Amino acid sequence: MSWIPFKIGQPKKQIVPKTVERDFEREYGKLQQLEEQTKRLQKDMKKSTDADLAMSKSAVKISLDLLSNPLCEQDQDFLNMVTALDTAMKRMDAFNQEKVNQIQKTVIEPLKKFGSVFPSLNMAVKRREQALQDYRRLQAKVEKYEEKEKTGPVLAKLHQAREELRPVREDFEAKNKQLLDEMPRFYGSRLDYFQPSFESLIRAQVVYFSEMHKIFGDLTQQLDQPGHSDEQRERENEAKLSELRALSIVADD
Repeated sequence: MSWIPFKIGQPKKQIVPKTVERDFEREYGKLQQLEEQTKRLQKDMKKSTDADLAMSKSAVKISLDLLSNPLCEQDQDFLNMVTALDTAMKRMDAFNQEKVNQIQKTVIEPLKKFGSVFPSLNMAVKRREQALQDYRRLQAKVEKYEEKEKTGPVLAKLHQAREELRPVREDFEAKNKQLLDEMPRFYGSRLDYFQPSFESLIRAQVVYFSEMHKIFGDLTQQLDQPGHSDEQRERENEAKLSELRALSIVADD
Protein backbone atom coordinates (compact mmCIF):
# COMPACT_ATOMS: atom_id res chain seq x y z
CA MET A 1 0.00 0.00 0.00
CA SER A 2 1.60 3.23 -1.15
CA TRP A 3 1.14 6.55 0.60
CA ILE A 4 -1.14 9.06 -1.16
CA PRO A 5 -1.10 12.73 -0.08
CA PHE A 6 -4.28 14.76 0.35
CA LYS A 7 -5.61 16.15 -2.93
CA ILE A 8 -6.43 19.84 -2.38
CA GLY A 9 -6.00 23.14 -4.17
CA GLN A 10 -2.40 24.23 -4.56
CA PRO A 11 -1.17 27.75 -3.80
CA LYS A 12 1.15 29.29 -6.36
CA LYS A 13 4.07 29.28 -3.93
CA GLN A 14 5.85 25.94 -3.46
CA ILE A 15 5.52 25.75 0.32
CA VAL A 16 7.14 22.31 0.67
CA PRO A 17 10.22 21.63 -1.48
CA LYS A 18 9.77 18.65 -3.79
CA THR A 19 12.87 17.00 -2.36
CA VAL A 20 11.41 17.23 1.15
CA GLU A 21 8.12 15.75 -0.02
CA ARG A 22 9.93 12.92 -1.80
CA ASP A 23 11.96 12.20 1.34
CA PHE A 24 8.80 12.08 3.38
CA GLU A 25 7.01 9.76 0.95
CA ARG A 26 10.04 7.46 0.81
CA GLU A 27 10.42 7.18 4.59
CA TYR A 28 6.72 6.74 5.25
CA GLY A 29 6.45 4.19 2.44
CA LYS A 30 9.18 2.11 4.09
CA LEU A 31 7.27 2.16 7.37
CA GLN A 32 4.02 1.16 5.67
CA GLN A 33 5.81 -1.80 4.14
CA LEU A 34 7.31 -2.67 7.53
CA GLU A 35 3.87 -2.54 9.14
CA GLU A 36 2.47 -4.93 6.52
CA GLN A 37 5.41 -7.30 6.88
CA THR A 38 5.10 -7.30 10.66
CA LYS A 39 1.40 -8.15 10.51
CA ARG A 40 2.01 -10.93 7.98
CA LEU A 41 4.87 -12.43 9.99
CA GLN A 42 2.86 -12.40 13.21
CA LYS A 43 -0.04 -14.11 11.42
CA ASP A 44 2.23 -16.73 9.83
CA MET A 45 3.99 -17.48 13.14
CA LYS A 46 0.63 -18.00 14.84
CA LYS A 47 -0.48 -20.37 12.07
CA SER A 48 2.79 -22.27 12.37
CA THR A 49 2.59 -22.76 16.13
CA ASP A 50 -1.08 -23.76 15.93
CA ALA A 51 -0.22 -26.35 13.27
CA ASP A 52 2.69 -27.66 15.37
CA LEU A 53 0.45 -28.16 18.38
CA ALA A 54 -2.26 -29.81 16.31
CA MET A 55 0.30 -32.21 14.84
CA SER A 56 1.70 -33.39 18.19
CA LYS A 57 -1.76 -33.62 19.79
CA SER A 58 -2.93 -35.76 16.85
CA ALA A 59 0.10 -38.03 17.21
CA VAL A 60 -0.68 -38.57 20.90
CA LYS A 61 -4.32 -39.29 20.03
CA ILE A 62 -3.26 -41.91 17.46
CA SER A 63 -0.97 -43.70 19.92
CA LEU A 64 -3.75 -43.74 22.54
CA ASP A 65 -6.16 -45.17 19.97
CA LEU A 66 -3.66 -47.90 19.16
CA LEU A 67 -3.32 -48.77 22.85
CA SER A 68 -7.04 -49.41 23.00
CA ASN A 69 -6.81 -51.75 19.99
CA PRO A 70 -7.78 -55.35 20.90
CA LEU A 71 -4.47 -56.55 19.45
CA CYS A 72 -2.68 -55.04 22.43
CA GLU A 73 -4.53 -57.47 24.69
CA GLN A 74 -3.61 -60.46 22.54
CA ASP A 75 -0.06 -59.70 21.45
CA GLN A 76 2.55 -58.64 24.00
CA ASP A 77 5.04 -57.65 21.30
CA PHE A 78 2.48 -55.35 19.72
CA LEU A 79 1.61 -53.90 23.13
CA ASN A 80 5.29 -53.19 23.80
CA MET A 81 5.63 -51.53 20.41
CA VAL A 82 2.59 -49.29 20.83
CA THR A 83 3.59 -48.42 24.40
CA ALA A 84 6.99 -47.31 23.14
CA LEU A 85 5.26 -45.22 20.45
CA ASP A 86 2.89 -43.68 22.98
CA THR A 87 5.79 -42.72 25.25
CA ALA A 88 7.65 -41.15 22.33
CA MET A 89 4.57 -39.20 21.16
CA LYS A 90 3.95 -37.83 24.66
CA ARG A 91 7.58 -36.75 24.94
CA MET A 92 7.33 -35.12 21.53
CA ASP A 93 4.15 -33.29 22.54
CA ALA A 94 5.74 -32.03 25.75
CA PHE A 95 8.79 -30.65 23.94
CA ASN A 96 6.57 -29.21 21.22
CA GLN A 97 4.46 -27.38 23.81
CA GLU A 98 7.63 -26.01 25.38
CA LYS A 99 8.86 -24.83 21.98
CA VAL A 100 5.55 -23.15 21.15
CA ASN A 101 5.45 -21.40 24.53
CA GLN A 102 8.98 -20.10 23.92
CA ILE A 103 8.08 -18.84 20.45
CA GLN A 104 4.91 -17.21 21.76
CA LYS A 105 6.86 -15.38 24.46
CA THR A 106 9.96 -14.37 22.52
CA VAL A 107 8.68 -13.95 18.95
CA ILE A 108 4.91 -13.57 18.61
CA GLU A 109 4.42 -11.24 21.59
CA PRO A 110 7.28 -8.91 20.53
CA LEU A 111 5.82 -8.83 17.00
CA LYS A 112 2.44 -7.90 18.43
CA LYS A 113 3.93 -5.13 20.60
CA PHE A 114 5.97 -3.76 17.70
CA GLY A 115 2.88 -3.69 15.50
CA SER A 116 0.91 -1.79 18.15
CA VAL A 117 2.96 1.39 17.59
CA PHE A 118 1.90 1.83 13.96
CA PRO A 119 -1.58 3.28 14.66
CA SER A 120 0.05 6.15 16.58
CA LEU A 121 2.56 6.65 13.78
CA ASN A 122 -0.19 6.72 11.15
CA MET A 123 -2.14 9.21 13.23
CA ALA A 124 0.92 11.48 13.44
CA VAL A 125 1.16 11.37 9.64
CA LYS A 126 -2.53 12.26 9.32
CA ARG A 127 -2.05 15.22 11.66
CA ARG A 128 0.91 16.34 9.55
CA GLU A 129 -1.19 16.10 6.40
CA GLN A 130 -4.02 18.06 7.99
CA ALA A 131 -1.53 20.74 9.03
CA LEU A 132 -0.21 20.84 5.46
CA GLN A 133 -3.75 21.21 4.12
CA ASP A 134 -4.38 24.15 6.47
CA TYR A 135 -1.01 25.63 5.52
CA ARG A 136 -1.81 25.48 1.80
CA ARG A 137 -5.29 26.92 2.30
CA LEU A 138 -4.02 29.90 4.27
CA GLN A 139 -1.05 30.42 1.94
CA ALA A 140 -3.48 30.59 -1.00
CA LYS A 141 -5.55 33.11 0.98
CA VAL A 142 -2.47 35.29 1.58
CA GLU A 143 -1.56 35.14 -2.11
CA LYS A 144 -5.08 36.18 -3.09
CA TYR A 145 -4.83 39.38 -1.04
CA GLU A 146 -1.27 40.04 -2.22
CA GLU A 147 -2.53 40.11 -5.81
CA LYS A 148 -5.31 42.62 -5.07
CA GLU A 149 -4.98 46.36 -5.23
CA LYS A 150 -3.42 47.58 -2.00
CA THR A 151 -6.35 49.45 -0.49
CA GLY A 152 -6.82 49.90 3.22
CA PRO A 153 -9.32 47.07 3.67
CA VAL A 154 -7.21 44.73 1.52
CA LEU A 155 -4.06 45.50 3.50
CA ALA A 156 -5.95 44.84 6.72
CA LYS A 157 -7.17 41.49 5.43
CA LEU A 158 -3.68 40.66 4.16
CA HIS A 159 -2.22 41.40 7.57
CA GLN A 160 -4.87 39.24 9.24
CA ALA A 161 -4.28 36.38 6.76
CA ARG A 162 -0.53 36.50 7.38
CA GLU A 163 -1.13 36.39 11.14
CA GLU A 164 -3.37 33.34 10.68
CA LEU A 165 -0.78 31.72 8.45
CA ARG A 166 2.21 32.09 10.75
CA PRO A 167 1.22 29.64 13.57
CA VAL A 168 -0.18 27.18 11.02
CA ARG A 169 3.08 27.24 9.06
CA GLU A 170 5.10 26.77 12.25
CA ASP A 171 2.86 23.89 13.33
CA PHE A 172 3.32 22.12 10.00
CA GLU A 173 7.07 22.67 9.94
CA ALA A 174 7.40 21.27 13.47
CA LYS A 175 5.32 18.19 12.65
CA ASN A 176 7.14 17.67 9.35
CA LYS A 177 10.58 17.97 10.96
CA GLN A 178 9.69 15.61 13.78
CA LEU A 179 8.48 12.93 11.39
CA LEU A 180 11.43 13.31 9.03
CA ASP A 181 13.78 12.99 12.01
CA GLU A 182 12.04 10.09 13.74
CA MET A 183 10.74 7.90 10.90
CA PRO A 184 14.25 6.82 9.78
CA ARG A 185 15.22 6.19 13.40
CA PHE A 186 12.15 4.06 13.96
CA TYR A 187 12.79 2.09 10.76
CA GLY A 188 16.42 1.55 11.71
CA SER A 189 15.46 0.30 15.20
CA ARG A 190 13.78 -2.80 13.74
CA LEU A 191 17.11 -4.66 13.52
CA ASP A 192 18.01 -4.26 17.18
CA TYR A 193 14.43 -5.02 18.20
CA PHE A 194 13.86 -8.19 16.19
CA GLN A 195 17.32 -9.79 16.25
CA PRO A 196 16.91 -11.28 19.76
CA SER A 197 13.49 -12.64 18.78
CA PHE A 198 14.76 -14.36 15.66
CA GLU A 199 17.78 -15.75 17.50
CA SER A 200 15.39 -17.16 20.10
CA LEU A 201 13.25 -18.69 17.35
CA ILE A 202 16.28 -20.44 15.85
CA ARG A 203 17.43 -21.72 19.25
CA ALA A 204 13.93 -23.03 20.04
CA GLN A 205 13.83 -24.93 16.75
CA VAL A 206 17.35 -26.33 17.23
CA VAL A 207 16.55 -27.56 20.76
CA TYR A 208 13.25 -29.08 19.62
CA PHE A 209 14.63 -30.98 16.64
CA SER A 210 17.66 -32.14 18.65
CA GLU A 211 15.26 -33.66 21.17
CA MET A 212 13.17 -35.16 18.35
CA HIS A 213 16.32 -36.83 17.00
CA LYS A 214 16.92 -38.43 20.39
CA ILE A 215 13.30 -39.45 20.89
CA PHE A 216 12.87 -41.09 17.51
CA GLY A 217 16.36 -42.59 17.69
CA ASP A 218 15.35 -44.33 20.91
CA LEU A 219 12.05 -45.39 19.38
CA THR A 220 13.77 -46.82 16.31
CA GLN A 221 16.02 -48.97 18.47
CA GLN A 222 12.99 -50.33 20.35
CA LEU A 223 10.93 -51.07 17.25
CA ASP A 224 13.52 -52.36 14.79
CA GLN A 225 13.45 -56.10 14.23
CA PRO A 226 16.88 -57.44 13.24
CA GLY A 227 16.98 -58.97 9.78
CA HIS A 228 13.78 -57.26 8.56
CA SER A 229 14.16 -54.62 5.92
CA ASP A 230 11.37 -52.28 4.81
CA GLU A 231 11.02 -54.36 1.63
CA GLN A 232 10.62 -57.56 3.64
CA ARG A 233 8.00 -56.00 5.88
CA GLU A 234 6.12 -54.74 2.81
CA ARG A 235 6.13 -58.23 1.25
CA GLU A 236 4.93 -59.79 4.50
CA ASN A 237 2.07 -57.27 4.73
CA GLU A 238 1.06 -57.94 1.13
CA ALA A 239 1.05 -61.68 1.77
CA LYS A 240 -1.14 -61.27 4.84
CA LEU A 241 -3.47 -58.92 2.97
CA SER A 242 -3.82 -61.52 0.20
CA GLU A 243 -4.80 -64.10 2.79
CA LEU A 244 -7.49 -61.77 4.14
CA ARG A 245 -8.86 -61.09 0.66
CA ALA A 246 -9.18 -64.82 0.09
CA LEU A 247 -11.71 -65.12 2.89
CA SER A 248 -15.25 -65.62 1.69
CA ILE A 249 -16.65 -62.80 3.78
CA VAL A 250 -14.60 -60.22 1.87
CA ALA A 251 -14.63 -61.93 -1.53
CA ASP A 252 -16.12 -60.00 -4.45
CA ASP A 253 -19.57 -61.05 -5.59
